[in-house]
Amino acid sequence: MGVAHGFPKLANPIQWGPVTARFMPNDQEADEREISNVSIVPVCGGSYVMMQLEDGRWELPGGTKEPGERYLDTLHREMREELGAELLSYRICGQLHCESSSPLPYREHLPHPRFIRLFGWGEVKLVGHPLNPPDGERVAAVELVTIDEAIRRFREGGRDELAELYQFAHIKRRSMR
Repeated sequence: MGVAHGFPKLANPIQWGPVTARFMPNDQEADEREISNVSIVPVCGGSYVMMQLEDGRWELPGGTKEPGERYLDTLHREMREELGAELLSYRICGQLHCESSSPLPYREHLPHPRFIRLFGWGEVKLVGHPLNPPDGERVAAVELVTIDEAIRRFREGGRDELAELYQFAHIKRRSMR
């Protein structure tokens, strides 16, 4: 599937603060040393899981590796912290090749200025509430929605790139059935 067809935001560089990301659709793992972050479009049964931060923004779940952590360990931890969920499965369906214009890395142990954010979808089981650790994003709500509702919420919030990531993961997930 070509990224440009139907995914105009993913076909072009994405700007997230000092980071420029380029989406590369593939199902390959990257060298663990190059991975800084891992993101997921979480699915619970037939619904998509969304998280809303205290400031009202809908955000893509996932996060940054801690020192010595492997990306799957990061994802397991982030699902507990952000969604109150247990990760049941994870399928990579893309990589965001990132470059930071900051003079220093986000955290000392992370690759810099170039790094990879793995992207995929996976099944989760909601088992509690977000842990909201003091050094993390503050999650106010976790909701189960249809793919159309997820896309609508991201677009209304001006996050077209996240709408397209959810849509891309949805298409990849359906193609595997």
